Amino acid sequence: MKPRQRELHASTDSRSDERADVVRVVESQTCCDDAWEAAYQRFETPEEEIAKFTRRLVTLGHRQWPRDSRIVELFCGRGNGMVALKRLDFNHLEGVDLSASLLAEYRGPAKCYLADCRRLPFDDASKDVLIAQGGLHHLPRLPDDLEAVLIEVHRVLRPGGRFAVVEPWLTPFLSMVHGVCKVSLARKLWARLDALATMNELEHPVYGCWLGQPREILKRFDQRFAVERRKKAWGKLYYVGRKV
Repeated sequence: MKPRQRELHASTDSRSDERADVVRVVESQTCCDDAWEAAYQRFETPEEEIAKFTRRLVTLGHRQWPRDSRIVELFCGRGNGMVALKRLDFNHLEGVDLSASLLAEYRGPAKCYLADCRRLPFDDASKDVLIAQGGLHHLPRLPDDLEAVLIEVHRVLRPGGRFAVVEPWLTPFLSMVHGVCKVSLARKLWARLDALATMNELEHPVYGCWLGQPREILKRFDQRFAVERRKKAWGKLYYVGRKV
């Protein structure tokens, strides 16, 4: 039996056909297959990932968020973003991901849902903060899937609630990293670089589609949220928008 099975919830909607839809989506997502997950596990240790998420939360301005905020980590993977939030004294935490195997690795008090972020299992206006760290660029159909996620995020957030995003962005630094990833010797000498390159290859062409639509992506964000923070640095977009 997989660990923490009792913490997994298929959805608040219990109809079997909808659960079957989720399973089919899981099986169809390249980013969730065994090879991608193996590379993801090699890329950084859980503690390294928690430290990374903590730094990102500082950049996103987490100190302005009330500690009793009801927070959902979208595309939460093995849950280290929720571990970082817990260590920062946020206690009302939930996570959503399409990978049952990654969700099963989470150790903590948050409730985890095996669900599609294009169809969130939460009530209208029920959450204070929704966070997406590295999940939006896995969406297979842009901009349609992004629009579907944003509609759901807007629906679930309370008035004034925040949508916080950290995603890859084609800055000069990221272009340099992509170039180094093409050097076979560098990949052989640096295991972490090889893991990153492997993930990027398995995400292709979805990853490239995301990086190729910066104006459209920001336009979609700004149509639904009032910008609180926006920063592009070190190959990442940091964005916080508020529901108005």
